[in-house]
Amino acid sequence: MKDLLNVQDYLFSNADVGDWEGEEEHVAETLNELIHFAWQQIPDDLECEIIDNLINGIWEHLRGDLALLEAEFEELTDWVTHYIQSSLDEQMS
Repeated sequence: MKDLLNVQDYLFSNADVGDWEGEEEHVAETLNELIHFAWQQIPDDLECEIIDNLINGIWEHLRGDLALLEAEFEELTDWVTHYIQSSLDEQMS
């Protein structure tokens, strides 16, 4: 139940993302934008544990990936869309 959670609880600060050789602010901002983007795609009636796993999985997949610095934002949102959809499909199987 998405209404029991708050997207703000999942957002990252510069310190949370670790060392990105001076690009920590950019990485945190991009990651937070992707989390907000993913949040909009998650069904409202999805269980809290699944939502938690989906949102945390974004960072798990992108941690240390230079795509956060080098990819166009549209490419990243395409990846998030695919990640959310494929994860939801797995839940339904």
